[in-house]
Parts: sequence; C-alpha cells; structure tokens
Amino acid sequence: MTTAPLTISGDRNRDAACATVTGEIARTDSKASLLLAFDGAVLAGLASLADKDLPVFTKVVGGLAVLALAAAAVLLLLVVRPCLAVGTAAPGTFPQWARLEDTELEVAMEQDHRLARIKALSMLAARKFRRLALAVDVILAALALLTVAAIGALV
Repeated sequence: MTTAPLTISGDRNRDAACATVTGEIARTDSKASLLLAFDGAVLAGLASLADKDLPVFTKVVGGLAVLALAAAAVLLLLVVRPCLAVGTAAPGTFPQWARLEDTELEVAMEQDHRLARIKALSMLAARKFRRLALAVDVILAALALLTVAAIGALV
C-alpha cells in the first residue's frame, strides 16, 4: 500500500494542530496552578479560624467546605501531574522516544508521527480540561458552603 506524500496544506494543518493542542495543555496547567494557589489561600484562611469559638452549624458546614476544597486541590494536582506512560506512549512523543535505542530513535525521527501525537495530546488535553472543570465546580460548591457557614455564624 502506498500513501500519497503530504501536501503543503496537510503539513501546515498537522503542524498547527500539534501547536494548538500543546498550547491547550499549557493553558490547563496555568489555570490549574492559579486555582491551586487560590485554593491554598482559602484553606490557609480557614485554618486561621480553626481555634475560634463558632456555632456548631458553622463548624460543620465549614468542615464540608474544607473537604470540598481539599478534593478540588487533588483534582488540580491531577491536572498538573505529568503523564509519562512510557510503556504505552504514542509514537512521536517524548515518553516513546525515551525507551528507544539510538538506531530505533533515528528511524522514528524519519517518520511522520504527527497524527498519533495530535491524538495522544488531544486525549491528554481533554482529560486535563475535564478535571479542571470538575475542580472549578467543586470550588464553587465550597464557596457556596462557606457563604452558608458565614451566614450561620452571623445568626
């Protein structure tokens, strides 16, 4: 079976897709880092209230908020955690290159693996975005709980 050589437009599309997906991964990591800092700041602020004499309702709801913030932190850490599945790495990705011998690497460099790379990186980006979205939802729930806890402290 022979394949037609890539056209200039096909080459550009593949290069653009690789760059786009790589950029999306960087965006999720940046967003997750900012949210981790926010999450940590809120948790630190809540820790300063731990020794205060608050109503039981406020402590319970505040405790639920802390658990939600901790869950969000775990999700965000999973977003920024490197994915180095060397054994199942897609062709054209650095985890795959890491397990190749020099001669195998030379052969791999002669091949166009952009489509496999685009697919692998797209799957990674989609997984990161799903976790990021879930973490934001959990943080919003925690903020709602903190609002209820604050109202309970005022009553």
